[in-house]
Amino acid sequence: MTMHRQNKSISYAFAAASLFAASAPLAKLFLIQIDPVLLASLLYLGSGLGLSFYKFLLRRGHKDPNQEAKIGRADLPWLIGATISGGIAAPIVLMFSLKYTPAATASLLLNFEGVATVLIAFIVFQEAIGKRIWLAVVLITMAVVLLSLNPSGHWGFSPGALGVAAACVLWGLDNNFTRNISAKDPIVIVIVKCLAAGTLNLALALMLGNPFPGLLSVLLACISGFFCFGLSLVFFIYSLRELGAARTSAYFATAPFIGSLLSFMIFREWPNVFFFWALPFVVVGAFLLFSEKHSHRHSHFEFEHDHVHGHPDSHHTHEHPVDDPAQTHSHPHRHAPVTHRHPHHPDIHHRHLHDE
Repeated sequence: MTMHRQNKSISYAFAAASLFAASAPLAKLFLIQIDPVLLASLLYLGSGLGLSFYKFLLRRGHKDPNQEAKIGRADLPWLIGATISGGIAAPIVLMFSLKYTPAATASLLLNFEGVATVLIAFIVFQEAIGKRIWLAVVLITMAVVLLSLNPSGHWGFSPGALGVAAACVLWGLDNNFTRNISAKDPIVIVIVKCLAAGTLNLALALMLGNPFPGLLSVLLACISGFFCFGLSLVFFIYSLRELGAARTSAYFATAPFIGSLLSFMIFREWPNVFFFWALPFVVVGAFLLFSEKHSHRHSHFEFEHDHVHGHPDSHHTHEHPVDDPAQTHSHPHRHAPVTHRHPHHPDIHHRHLHDE
């Protein structure tokens, strides 16, 4: 990966975290008029429908600048798994678990999603994670835990607490499943996931008898969902493509700090003392991630896949009939075996095993 691509991928991760962080203070405004389950459905549906409309405009105008690869049959199990685990199962498990879990306990346990993502990436998918990244993940997780502390809250573990942890594991699975199809069109992936989650939450809201607010509130919630959920997830997948699940999740874990700053700007809510205690942890953790230099001699075996790419680089030396190979494009292509050394992350071309 070139330094430009690395910085671009990190920017995507922070953009995803920033947009998602904005959903918290905005949701606080919407919850004055909209019940939580209905609000969740509007945010998801706004994401899916908004991105569908955007995709329709690109296709109609024949001006899609990225020429992303289409989702194929081999990708469907991962897409279905991500949609079921993160878009359907996790919200249901969380909703029922929160009913039996103290709010302060649930707030802390929800931070387990990042840890679960890293553990699943390392244990199940054998993603390369060195000591530096483990330390960064631990520091950022400690910072988020400190930020979510509420001394005045009611504490205690209950069977529902296990459900909250289970929901985090399901979202961790979602992140890793999505990582395995991150080479394909992120917009299509997010459309499927958000429409599924939005439809489910809408059905639950109707079953619970949630009253609908005015049309303006519905439209504003959908627009907020498009930016805070839809675009956030698209940027998250772009980052997954180049950085892998563990590093992207670690960057994304900075969202609560961005949310605290936004809450201060919108509601003038001054951060509590835990914010300032936690800030050094997240700064050091982010520095460890950003300054990582991973390079070693490694071998690529022959394989074939389809994703958006350009020429020339050390991994795309194939020939094909396109008018301008310098432009980004996608098509099935085969990688010849090669052994070389260069800086890289566990991107879609570097998911090899190694001891370094």
